[in-house]
Amino acid sequence: MAAVGNSVPRKDGIGKATGHAVYADDIVMPGMLHGRTIRSTIPHGRIRSVNVVGDVPGLIVVDHHDIPGRNVVDLIEQDQPFLVERDVRHLAEPILLLAHEDREVVDAVRVEIEYEELEPLFDPERSEGILKSIDIVKGDVEAALADADFIVEGTYRTGHQEHVYIEPNVVVAMPEEDGIAVFGSVQCPFYVLKALKSLLGASAHIRVVQTETGGGFGGKEEYPSMIAGHATLLALKSGRPVKILYDRGEDMIATTKRHPSIVRHRTGVMRDGRIVAMDVDVLLDGGAYSTLSPVVLSRGCIHAAGAYRCDNTRIRGRAVATNTPPNGAFRGFGAPQTEFAVEVHIERIAEELAMDPVSLRELNALRPGDTTATGQVMGTDCSAHMVLEEAVRRTEFRAKREQYRGTNRSIGLALFFHGAGFTGSGERHLNSKARIDLTERGVRIAVGSTEIGQGTRTMHAQIVADALAIPYEDVEVAQPDTTLVADSGPTVASRTCMVVGKILEQCAMEMKDRLGGMSPADYHAKHGGFSVLRKYEPPDWIEWDDHTYRRDAYATYAWGCDVVEIEMDPDTLEVRPVKVTAVQEFGRPIHPALARGQIEGGTAQGLGYALLEHVVMRNGGMANAQLTNYIIPTTLDTPEFDIVMLENPYAGGPFGAKGLGELPIDGPAPAVVNAIRHFGVDLREIPAIPERLVACASR
Repeated sequence: MAAVGNSVPRKDGIGKATGHAVYADDIVMPGMLHGRTIRSTIPHGRIRSVNVVGDVPGLIVVDHHDIPGRNVVDLIEQDQPFLVERDVRHLAEPILLLAHEDREVVDAVRVEIEYEELEPLFDPERSEGILKSIDIVKGDVEAALADADFIVEGTYRTGHQEHVYIEPNVVVAMPEEDGIAVFGSVQCPFYVLKALKSLLGASAHIRVVQTETGGGFGGKEEYPSMIAGHATLLALKSGRPVKILYDRGEDMIATTKRHPSIVRHRTGVMRDGRIVAMDVDVLLDGGAYSTLSPVVLSRGCIHAAGAYRCDNTRIRGRAVATNTPPNGAFRGFGAPQTEFAVEVHIERIAEELAMDPVSLRELNALRPGDTTATGQVMGTDCSAHMVLEEAVRRTEFRAKREQYRGTNRSIGLALFFHGAGFTGSGERHLNSKARIDLTERGVRIAVGSTEIGQGTRTMHAQIVADALAIPYEDVEVAQPDTTLVADSGPTVASRTCMVVGKILEQCAMEMKDRLGGMSPADYHAKHGGFSVLRKYEPPDWIEWDDHTYRRDAYATYAWGCDVVEIEMDPDTLEVRPVKVTAVQEFGRPIHPALARGQIEGGTAQGLGYALLEHVVMRNGGMANAQLTNYIIPTTLDTPEFDIVMLENPYAGGPFGAKGLGELPIDGPAPAVVNAIRHFGVDLREIPAIPERLVACASR
């Protein structure tokens, strides 16, 4: 029985269901200390003095003077310190590290910090600190706007969003005979390794091991480098293992969030609905340091024109600095912000033209042979019309829209797409590798791609099993340890199946040829083991200019259309989703149940982004950093889901698969707001909390 296309048992299922899976906080070592981070209490200023109050026997104290290498988190830019030396740029910035064998003792230690406070900047529209700027130009926008029959303008805003992974950040650092080992809840072990090499010096012997990880959503892409560095510094100074575990409050206050956005559209359209010009301005609030803001802005801008063709397009983007905690990777990586704006704007264009919103999308949606804003030519796996038509047909959208008119019920729609893999030349620069080892009982996958709940181990094992024509049960997956596995690149960007899975498929095919018809076990018994290592080869047709943002931004795209039915309380204006139909095309589902789970989970997360998840910022910090008043959807808030998985295989993916992980979060928010629009409420900002709806309704 083939593994691919079937919902085989998860590789990690039994361990997690029985409690045998080992998470970082399960690790207890002899002599282990508990670490604590002392953070700034102001958003902007200079440190005058730091004083640990009293004498605490056994207390380990680390400040920036204890850093043997460079005091900078090595990422895209090198602007964020592990520990503040003098200048404080945001609330909750790490200043001092403490460790003690008794957690209660270390938590009780008082530290007095004297500051020279400076005026903070919280408004991104006033910021002159440009972290990244992008200009994408296609055609002649001003001439096309001058010739258009109508120009529709609008500004759309999105707020922060907190990841709320089920397991907060936790890392254990342990001195070893020849260096240091770090065990942690991480998405990208080789990112952590790179950061620690900079912190300790290139010659330091470091290994990074991913423990079982309770969710990431992008929040454990870059930030674990910070906490791993802190635990490592304490472990080196004390000579003992050190665990740093954030409680939920610290995790929410100190770590990265989704970038808030302000997106302005100016669109030229003809009377028949044809879009002839799109002028888009994207502003992202990056917070105090760059982290991954440049590439979040990149993906956001590339998706800013939506799933639509237009001969004249200009997209200008900026990510700017403010005195708030840095924002970073979050599922969707900039696309949810810009696709929210374009889909709500498309609804307003239809309203201006007195045109059916489905017909407007049908007229302008990308087809094979059309070009995107970057000039990329759409291939045969362009499925915008496929998902739109199926969603409209399946939900009887037009009939329900009329049926619900004048009631407290409404229906809205959003069409969206998501590029799979790193942008442009990113995959070529990554040079990702994968390895398969022949073992006594079968084969072992050895890659740095991590299991964070989405099913990586299972999906990779399915691909290898079928490519090798061996039972799924004969494939094991190594725990990511940077000294033992190949660097397959980060577990981000909807690339783990399509990109890493493809390398593994090629490894397996090469191994199958070398086995010469023998089973892995028989070959091993006769000849011994061997390994196959391959690196990713991007399609040879991809052309990309990193300076002009022209041509092939992604090897392929996944496509989706969400239809959301909602009810609004006439007194409180509280909106409740009652049914979501999510039609998604992502090549081919390797594991249908896992794919369905990704779509349901991402859609629910998108509904939270749309309706509930309101980060309240006060003096540059999150004021509602607890789950009593930062509300996420629960099972009681989850509507009926109708999940439809369409297939339009991509030849460059394993067994035709594309990336799926991020696609589902792009559509729910605009679909919800477009449904709210049918109540006559011109909402252009999320989350759509009742207070905002009251303000819009009163205008």
